[in-house]
Parts: sequence; C-alpha cells; structure tokens
Amino acid sequence: MTMDAAFIAQSRYYLQDDFLPKIERAVALIDEETIWWRPNPASNSIGNLMLHLAGNVRQWIVSGIAGAANTRQRQLEFDTQGPMPAVELLTRLRHAVAEACGVLSRLEPDTLSESRQIQGNDVSVMEAIYHVVEHFSMHTGQILYIVKLRTGEPFGFYKATENGQANVRWNAE
Repeated sequence: MTMDAAFIAQSRYYLQDDFLPKIERAVALIDEETIWWRPNPASNSIGNLMLHLAGNVRQWIVSGIAGAANTRQRQLEFDTQGPMPAVELLTRLRHAVAEACGVLSRLEPDTLSESRQIQGNDVSVMEAIYHVVEHFSMHTGQILYIVKLRTGEPFGFYKATENGQANVRWNAE
C-alpha cells in the first residue's frame, strides 16, 4: 500500500472506527437534557457539536472533495438548542461519516495533491481530509469531556497491561 493510500485508509478508520464509536458510547450514557446542556452561553452543547461535526464532514469531504451540493447552514448547527433526540443526532452523524467514508473509499490516492475551494479556502484534498480528521478528533474529545464531567463515569476505552501498555478494548466489545 502506498503512503497516500495508507493516509486515506487511516483517515477512514479514525472517522468511522475510532471517533464515531466513542461518541456513540458516550451519548448512550446521557439523557436528552445533558445532550443540550451548555455550561455557559459561549459554549456548545453535545447536540451542537454533533450537528457541527456532521455539517463539517459533509462540507469538506462530500461537497468539497466529491463535489456534491453544499447545503450546509453552519450557524444553525450552533443556534439549535433542542429538543432533538440522541437517536436523530446519531443518525445524522452516522450518515455524514458514512457518506464521507464512501467518498474516501473511492478516492484515487494521486488526487491528494489536487486543489479544492472549501469555505473560501484553497486547500489540497489531503489538507481537507486532514482538517476533517483533526476537527472530528477535537470535538470528539470535547463531547467525551462533557459526558465525563456530567456523569463522573469512566469510559473504559483502554485497559492497561502489566507492562504499562494501553490496549484498546472498547471497540472489541
């Protein structure tokens, strides 16, 4: 596998097999009130972050890379305050990730250096993918932090071995 193909495959892995399942597991631990809780008016709720991730993934990969129509209403992602049940939020996020991973699975590695215009920025396809993965990672961390803050419960994503290594255990269950 070439380095370009490995980059695309690893990006798909992070989105669909690492970050998304962590969000799914975290959201299963909370109620709708917690999904829409904001610590202050300048902060986002878990619901806002999930809507924002779905919008960002679609805009940057499905529209920006693959050329689908960009129907994103970014400000609405932050202005929404519920009620929208977890099942609907998860459906939207899963669909966006599935669409994006479909685009990535069909992407030819030699297109990574091609230029795209996304959100008014001239970026390469590789930069667009890197942005989405990094962005998804950051907001996944915020979602996990809010859930842990509100529940006080550990997620158990990793199990320490006797020699101090951290083994992934959450996605094998």
